[in-house]
Amino acid sequence: MDITEAETQVRKAVVPIKIDEVAVVGMGYVGLPLALRFAESGVKVTGIDIDARKVDGLNSGRSHISHIDSKRISNLLKKGLFGASSEFSQVSDTDAVIMCVPTPLGRNRDPDISYVLETGRSIAPHLREGSLVVLESTTFPGTTDELLREVLESGSNMCAGDDFHLAYSPEREDPGNLTSSVGNVPKLVGGYTDGCLDKAIALYRKAVSDVIPVSSCRVAEAAKLLENIFRSVNIALVNELKIVYEAMGIDIWEVIDAARTKPFGFMPFYPGPGLGGHCIPIDPFYLTWKAHEFGSSTRFIELAGEINTAMPIHVVRKVAEALNEIHRPIKDSSVLVVGLAYKPNVDDERESPSYRIMDQLKANGARVSYYDPYIPVIGMTREHAQWAGEKSVQWKEVVVSAFDVVVIATAHDCIDFQELADWAQCVVDTRNAMAGVELNGCRVIKA
Repeated sequence: MDITEAETQVRKAVVPIKIDEVAVVGMGYVGLPLALRFAESGVKVTGIDIDARKVDGLNSGRSHISHIDSKRISNLLKKGLFGASSEFSQVSDTDAVIMCVPTPLGRNRDPDISYVLETGRSIAPHLREGSLVVLESTTFPGTTDELLREVLESGSNMCAGDDFHLAYSPEREDPGNLTSSVGNVPKLVGGYTDGCLDKAIALYRKAVSDVIPVSSCRVAEAAKLLENIFRSVNIALVNELKIVYEAMGIDIWEVIDAARTKPFGFMPFYPGPGLGGHCIPIDPFYLTWKAHEFGSSTRFIELAGEINTAMPIHVVRKVAEALNEIHRPIKDSSVLVVGLAYKPNVDDERESPSYRIMDQLKANGARVSYYDPYIPVIGMTREHAQWAGEKSVQWKEVVVSAFDVVVIATAHDCIDFQELADWAQCVVDTRNAMAGVELNGCRVIKA
């Protein structure tokens, strides 16, 4: 008996898609919260990472990310719903593999998707028929359905869309935001084929309340870039206006507070010392690079990048102005940078503008120290290796008062800015953190 297309769709709708075990590759700021969310939803999860220290720590119930409670991990370990491994062969026991690996920029702002492709090569030999591979790393359109697909097909001797499923679902992690979690943030999903999309939707519905399908992997990839470009361009706008209004004697923070009273057509963005984190300073240039392939330019993106990249230099100029008022040069002056993390209340210092401020100050001969309760010791970084091993100073009056000037780069909630006003001689404030604080003779220069 012939089966009509309508009957096929009905049968397809009632046949459940089996997803009992998931592997998440990359136990960083994106992968670990995602893995824990799936495990808490009853899915057995293997977290895979090439860093043996992370793996050992997770299997001992220890979190390496400050805003993730170790108790969540230890509880899931006891229930048998979560475990970590450095062996990619573990994916052979899973129904889906989610890739959450870095996508940095090269020296010339060209995309570096080597982590994505190398991860694809590592998991390909272990893929089983019918399994699903999802990329969550931010990248340019075409990465999933072209480059990653080719690597997976070559290494597995299977065909995407026929033998295994392939999809893209951009991460939307917001570290430090207590009102945002993996489960309540809407999840975009694009599949290589309709069947791939169906399986990806079934996967994320296990752990996320609102799953939003789009027509292709490329649409999902492009949407993620738009989200980050939107922020980059608008932050650049207020950073530029900050300097313009400052020359006019107008406080940009008051201007933004006034403008945000409009109940429509305006969304507040705030200036700062530059952009940090793995997304906003990097991801827009993935589209810039890809656009050149199609003979297109991305002038807004490039201009926004120039403005935001110049902000640390502006901050150092304000430090020089502050020191000039007490007849001191930057050279041999002592400067304390408060806040090394790129945003408040996290221990993530990736791409932090604080590093560039510290580099500039040191290059001008200043004696530079930092304070950050979330980062007691600076680890090894690719671009700022000279700071590795540097320790945060103690938050004590005798320590803070000894500096010629203090620069507020990140305003953690746990920092007592009234104490800073009581202790410091001069503060260069890039975050408006001293607004409403009783100064008691402390000079504050906004930057």
